[in-house]
Amino acid sequence: MSDAYTPPDTPLDVVHEDHEILLLDKPAGLLSVPGKGEHLADCLLTRAQAAFPTALLVHRLDRDTSGIMVFALTPHAQRHLGLQFEHRRTKKTYVARVHGKLEPKTGTVDLPLCADWPNRPRQMVDHENGRAAQTDWRVQRYAEGETRVRLMPRTGRSHQLRVHMLALGHPILGDPFYAERKVRDYPRMMLHSEELRLLHPDGGKGMSFRAPAPF
Repeated sequence: MSDAYTPPDTPLDVVHEDHEILLLDKPAGLLSVPGKGEHLADCLLTRAQAAFPTALLVHRLDRDTSGIMVFALTPHAQRHLGLQFEHRRTKKTYVARVHGKLEPKTGTVDLPLCADWPNRPRQMVDHENGRAAQTDWRVQRYAEGETRVRLMPRTGRSHQLRVHMLALGHPILGDPFYAERKVRDYPRMMLHSEELRLLHPDGGKGMSFRAPAPF
């Protein structure tokens, strides 16, 4: 962890619930799953299981990222959703505020990533040992010294959006690992999982779930 862990004391924000799946809006600053040590036990998974005892993990968001997460409520749903993530059948859209003026207004980052082992959990671009990673972007608007952008990852590497924006020279505002000086001096990291599209485990119907960015 980059600093003391003080997760927000907020109630569960349920976006959708049915007999197979549970969609929650995770607040920034809360781990998706327990970390190592009792002081890192509080997380969205354990909070979800307190209210929905059958909730099962499917995927994760970084501690400092907010937004939509899906949990399975049955083993069947967990398997079904897990395969969707594995085979890239889910579609995720994030909103970010990044430093500087990102140009052009649309594009794709295609840079392989791997762990920066001496500085874990940081990741880095590595053309020799990295795993393929692609992120599409679309600028929403410009403001003084920053850009609001939609990010659509094609792959799901650890810290992918954060490292890709850094590689473009536009780190995400408030990023505790990859931003420096004034770019880091924000109350939270300005990255939010806004939309998740998936196939429902019961019948395969395409569904889309959204949670507006709080910034």
